[in-house]
Amino acid sequence: MKDSIDAIARRQKNIDRIIEAQGGDEEALSQLVESNMGLVRSIAIRFCGRGTEYEDLVQIGTIGMLRAIRTFDVSLGNAFSTYAVPLIMGEIRRHLRDDGIIRVSRGYKKLGASLMEERSRIISEQGREPGIEELAQACGASKEEAAIAMEAISPVSSLSDNAYGEDSPTLEELIPDDESSNEAEKISDSVALAQSIAKMPPLWKKIVLLRYYRNMTQQQTAVSLGITQVKVSREEKKVMEFLRSEIVK
Repeated sequence: MKDSIDAIARRQKNIDRIIEAQGGDEEALSQLVESNMGLVRSIAIRFCGRGTEYEDLVQIGTIGMLRAIRTFDVSLGNAFSTYAVPLIMGEIRRHLRDDGIIRVSRGYKKLGASLMEERSRIISEQGREPGIEELAQACGASKEEAAIAMEAISPVSSLSDNAYGEDSPTLEELIPDDESSNEAEKISDSVALAQSIAKMPPLWKKIVLLRYYRNMTQQQTAVSLGITQVKVSREEKKVMEFLRSEIVK
């Protein structure tokens, strides 16, 4: 009962702040943005790996959050987080769409050029197509780094390009959009998870990011964080127990 009363009180306080912020109260606006940064970050992290740094995505998502605060209608009785999600996502999507060709880091450009040069040499001298592992070894890189570099320097196709040549359907017409149509709903449903992650200590957040958003193995995560795989495994179990206890509340 007390939890329910506290939730109602927090909701009313949030509504009061929104009304104050819409009336020009800068302090209320700042408090609202700060209290909702966990939501912005949980959305921004879904767009990592598309050519824009994570912290830049957070800043862009914050613009969407400010739009949500300005336009939210408190009289409708809707949850602010549910309303804000599509606006935050829309701002990030707009940036990724309008920003044009994905920016490639200088290091991957250089590695990609070396890989292509080595590929051309092998084809010219031996008349065969080399594998990615062979190219990586020749250039002193890991197979994963080589794959990323090759992908990064590949030409980017427009969704308006024809898939199979003139008069064929465009790439946009062939790509199913089921995920996009349901994405706002999915993210809204995961607000509780995002809020739980926001409460975690820094090490746990990094493990969640690397293991579940970047799909790294425990060993890769351990190397990235400078700890042992055993440590990653133990902390990961603690993370799972923490999330279960938080979400079941």
